Amino acid sequence: MKRELIALLPIAMAFGGVEAKETLRDTVNLKEVVVTAPLKTNPELIPLNVTQVTETEIEKSAESSLLPVLVAKVPGLFVTERGFEGYGLTNAAANSGQVFIRGVGDGNKVLFMIDGQPQWAGVFGHSLSDTYVANGVEKVEVIKGPSSLLYGSNAMAGSVNIITKTQKKDGLTGRARAMFGSFTTQKFALSTGYKKGRFSATLSGQLDRSNGNRARSSFWMANEFAQLKYALSDNWSVAGMLDMTQSFSNYPGSVQLPRENTWSDIFRGTGGLYVKNTYEKMDGGVQGYINWGDHKIDDGNIIDKEPPTDYLFNSTDYNMGFTIYESFYLWKLNTLSAGVDFQHWGGHIWNTDKEDAGKVSSDEKHKVNEVAGYLMMQQGFFNDILNINGGVRLQHGSSYGNIWIPQAGLIVKPGNNAQIKASFSKGFTAPNIRQLYLYPPKNPDLKPEYMLNYEISYTQHLLNYRLMLGCALYYIDGKNMIQLAAVNGRRQWQNTGKFHNKGFEIEASYAILSNLQANASWSYLHSDGDNLYSPKNKLNAEVTYSPGNFSFTLEEMSIWGMKYGDPDGASMNYSLLNLRAAYTYGHSVPVTLFAKVDNITNKHYEIIYGYPMPGTTIMGGVEVKF
Repeated sequence: MKRELIALLPIAMAFGGVEAKETLRDTVNLKEVVVTAPLKTNPELIPLNVTQVTETEIEKSAESSLLPVLVAKVPGLFVTERGFEGYGLTNAAANSGQVFIRGVGDGNKVLFMIDGQPQWAGVFGHSLSDTYVANGVEKVEVIKGPSSLLYGSNAMAGSVNIITKTQKKDGLTGRARAMFGSFTTQKFALSTGYKKGRFSATLSGQLDRSNGNRARSSFWMANEFAQLKYALSDNWSVAGMLDMTQSFSNYPGSVQLPRENTWSDIFRGTGGLYVKNTYEKMDGGVQGYINWGDHKIDDGNIIDKEPPTDYLFNSTDYNMGFTIYESFYLWKLNTLSAGVDFQHWGGHIWNTDKEDAGKVSSDEKHKVNEVAGYLMMQQGFFNDILNINGGVRLQHGSSYGNIWIPQAGLIVKPGNNAQIKASFSKGFTAPNIRQLYLYPPKNPDLKPEYMLNYEISYTQHLLNYRLMLGCALYYIDGKNMIQLAAVNGRRQWQNTGKFHNKGFEIEASYAILSNLQANASWSYLHSDGDNLYSPKNKLNAEVTYSPGNFSFTLEEMSIWGMKYGDPDGASMNYSLLNLRAAYTYGHSVPVTLFAKVDNITNKHYEIIYGYPMPGTTIMGGVEVKF
């Protein structure tokens, strides 16, 4: 089904949560010769809970970062924040920008990808949240639960695949947007695409600036993206992409211990090339990629308690590799997916003296190699009413040896409008270079962390797909977690931790009228550990009304029972109410005027202890589509 580019905050919102009756199989459309993003397998084959956040939902949010959109749209997902704009990378701000799925996340346990290419810093292993922008994104696929069968390490808790836009219509199209608002915030974005015959190209750019909601918390970020695609024939296609992000974040410290002279200067780049094939009985391809970064950090000082540091921390890193994957449709209702992955990652850290840049200390370089093969098969029975799914992955890491990753599940379709999924899966996260080789707590004998996930879910569509109801139950058994422990009187990283998480997620969507839609979700999490920054209860609700050329959206998010680092062990509870409004006029060149008000009730709350979030904030702007 062709999806056209739409203006921000469109006249009518797409019915959130109601799935269109279209195939999700990643193919080349032979009639239009559209080259699409590479996927290792059909998402419909995965017996885990998969949430797709659409282009319409992303643009309607008026957000420049993807993470707030995911928090609002994906039950069980939560992200830590310390202020109005920017997540940062300073040592003291390490808790900001962490992504949790069902209470699991801290560090590098949720894998982020751009068009299937893994994105994380090769030295420290974690994602860099400021690089995940909303501009130029077609959709986001979130797998809740271990994705290690397909993607290996860092997908222990789940995976987030950001799929970029593909120009589908011949000619030149695009959109330009400008926003202004609280704390002298300015946001600009431009995206354009061109297609002629078998060739297509997309370009996008984004610039955000803000003074932040606290003193010494200013932030700016720029992102540039380019992609070229060409269909060599009806069966073969090739594409290449380049994505770069530059950001500078000032870090004010906590209210209790305010800091000065503390900042991070980040450059991240991603490049990739893939060749795909699509035949009646098979499809797949080869994909090569590189993700690299250059970071400079000043850890500054606590005001009136410490002198300024006399050095800058520097790091460069890389994460490169390739994947070969193919799916075979051997006989009726059968799919066999197989692949080989290779990954080489590492980096360099050093300190430079502020007075004498040629004076270098703490100079270290390290690298890790990983290679893996995987096999997954799904077989349907009884006219596709029952599907049995199973797979296994064998991965070898130069730092940890071999690890087996099994997955099994079933999908039952008791009717055309209902689906039941049940699964068992294992996920793992390899120790990062910091834990293995850097600083006194290092331990080169660390083994991967892993967790076992048990899950069952049910989805029901009613009223000719106008109403969707869904629920999921899960149980997580985490083992071998890497934690600091005392060894011979000294602190050292050890595989000593374990945890058990269990909970449920309930969601519903209803197209009440053609111009009135509502959706809501509730996530409940119980953990036997402290589990910072993972709400026990998370409620999201949204109502959109679109009379004529206007569109109004009221959003609500409530958090209960979230440990947020309070030294007394207290939990944080809060509710936020947000409003979006837009007016669109014109036909050949539509222009949309829009505004959003967040935290209408001026609720005072913290996600990380000591870092007050902003009160009521206002943003407004204009978007032109051509």
